[in-house]
Amino acid sequence: MIAELVISACLVLGGFFALAGSIGLARLPDFYCRLHGPTKATTLGVGGLLLGSMLYFSLLEEGVIVHELLIAVFLFMSAPVSAHLLARAALHLGIDAGTAGSPAAGTDPPDHEPPPAG
Repeated sequence: MIAELVISACLVLGGFFALAGSIGLARLPDFYCRLHGPTKATTLGVGGLLLGSMLYFSLLEEGVIVHELLIAVFLFMSAPVSAHLLARAALHLGIDAGTAGSPAAGTDPPDHEPPPAG
């Protein structure tokens, strides 16, 4: 009974973080902010789903399952590296924060007037 509650909690929390990361990827304003969705929340979400799967198959089925552990190790090693490479490529292309991720040459971000003094 306790094992099923822990497994369910891992799956629900993992699903919540994966959903939050996916929404962040779609809704955040610029390229650099959008990197946080898949690399932070979604990685944690998939890690929770893998932990729940690993617990389920190890505790409720026969034998210890290490496939999920290997997937999680690969995920946690590759996600920060890929995000770093994407950020470096964006810096190399000259994508500024606030350009909504478009690397189009000659387009400047809209000018904003300073707030009124007072």
